[in-house]
Amino acid sequence: MHGLINRSLQIFLQDNYGPAKWVEMSKKAGAPTEGFEAMLSYDTGVTHALLESAESVLGKPRAALLEDLGSFIVSHGNEERVRRLLRFGGEDFVGFLHSLEDLRDRAQLAVPDLDMPVIEVRDEPPTRFQLICSEPFPGTSQVLQGVLWAMADDYGALVLIDLVPPSKPGEAAEISIELLDSSHTEGRSFRLASGAG
Repeated sequence: MHGLINRSLQIFLQDNYGPAKWVEMSKKAGAPTEGFEAMLSYDTGVTHALLESAESVLGKPRAALLEDLGSFIVSHGNEERVRRLLRFGGEDFVGFLHSLEDLRDRAQLAVPDLDMPVIEVRDEPPTRFQLICSEPFPGTSQVLQGVLWAMADDYGALVLIDLVPPSKPGEAAEISIELLDSSHTEGRSFRLASGAG
């Protein structure tokens, strides 16, 4: 597992549940309590063990933790680079959705060995969309669901999102999105120049 993913999970757990809980979870999982290096690779078993430990220590289902992680990596101040990468995809939420098919390629320009999901976007005009999402890591679709919620808020869109996870390993997840109002709120400001918005 790429260290960038483990590092994001670490920061999410530390910031939301505190350093003491992080140490408890990482020790229980056999993960490094000092944290992960973003540009190193780790055995996928460590990530699974950390998620299992978080479920146990926090008493929270894995699906909910992963969805919260997805929202966190978009909305948290320390993860502004992820938000910027996603906002470059479109001027509105619909444009953003269509840009998701190119997300894997864009992310791999910055981090070539990052295993991102393959996403196919299907339109059901005028307000319904379906995303078909591969799962390079089990739970990828739950993280994406959290990203979608956070990006809808970022754009000021009101949406309904429904996830049908894969029924078995190797299958794709399906995420249905209904756009109720594309300008429900003002949304967060965004400018192309770094450090603005």
